Amino acid sequence: MVASPHDAPMPTFGPLELLVVQPTPFCNIDCSYCYLPDRQSTRRMSADVLDQTFRWVFESGLVHQPFTLLWHAGEPLVLPVAFYETAGELLRKHNVAGVPVLQSFQTNATRIDPGWCEFLKRPDMHLGVSVDGPDFLHDRHRRTRQGRGTLDRVLRGIALLHEHQIPFQVITVLTADSLDYPDELFDFYQANGIRSVAFNVEEVEGPHTASSLQRAGTPERFRRFLARFLGLARSADPPIPVREFDTSAAAVLLTRPGGPDLRAQENTPWAIVNVDCGGNFSTYSPELLGVPGPAYGGFTLGNVAVDSLDVVVASARFRQLQDEIDRGVAMCRDGCKYFRFCGGGPPGNKYFEHGTFACTETLFCRLHKKVCIDVALDLLEQDARAATSAPSTGPAAELERAHP
Repeated sequence: MVASPHDAPMPTFGPLELLVVQPTPFCNIDCSYCYLPDRQSTRRMSADVLDQTFRWVFESGLVHQPFTLLWHAGEPLVLPVAFYETAGELLRKHNVAGVPVLQSFQTNATRIDPGWCEFLKRPDMHLGVSVDGPDFLHDRHRRTRQGRGTLDRVLRGIALLHEHQIPFQVITVLTADSLDYPDELFDFYQANGIRSVAFNVEEVEGPHTASSLQRAGTPERFRRFLARFLGLARSADPPIPVREFDTSAAAVLLTRPGGPDLRAQENTPWAIVNVDCGGNFSTYSPELLGVPGPAYGGFTLGNVAVDSLDVVVASARFRQLQDEIDRGVAMCRDGCKYFRFCGGGPPGNKYFEHGTFACTETLFCRLHKKVCIDVALDLLEQDARAATSAPSTGPAAELERAHP
């Protein structure tokens, strides 16, 4: 008897690595480069939707390992601590296997107070603070709706975090303005006790349809900025970890010719699950959730109250998304020498810049991947020469010879 194609087992997805939950789309400030289309809405996730979200996640079959629960896509600290106390109770209720879950908050820090500090001191909490550097950089883009700068309030929040001994990582969005000031950014971090840094580039996303980094000459400016900043950060006492170097160096050192390519989280179906405050969910890049996407019928794939994962992955809309994203990954694999260190790029960037997932290079690729890999290679070569007083023969040198 010949098996019908309909008898084939459902493909496996995930495992879940990142659960992005939007407790509210509202943000109390109004950044010029924000990608959220409804950040003035004061809707908030109800306890019922929280309960349904965690039930859906743990019943989906996606949870096979520890994962991160990221509260994001709005300013999470505009909701009271009591909301997250309830969330923690519901999370424990559904996490019957006791899978380790790291809760992470990405905040603008303007609402941090002693009560928040007491909550954030608990185990299994991670905090990211968004700050763009000294006032002439930060207040140019991160303002209130009345046009006032926000840096003073952010620094008050950071001071409270230090007072309560709460570790945090800073995320700085780099615009064209930032690239001339690596020394000033380094001095700002040092002066404010910032010990871990990550750089996002100003991207084309959602309603933010143009980036100052799209100008001619930006990749070389970004290269000079990053090389100078990393030189300062690595020579500090103690050195300042910089995400862009750490992830790029790891990709180079762990990847071997002929070995498996790096897998990109954002284009792996169901490695990320995104849930908005109404319980609507998606996968792939979090920035796609809630975007209309008329050619695809939107990027929302279901609602945690009514739609199981099995039903969603069998739908024509999900298959269309996955097929087109897979085509884009294949195009990157065939045409880009950086692919094995990248994995194909975030679908969100591809869609917002090109209107399709079946494409290749984006601004994010050029800067956050290619330039970062190149700068990391240079530094790894310098480290190897310093250690051996001879030309390096390691993977950094191999890539440089193969792809000068």
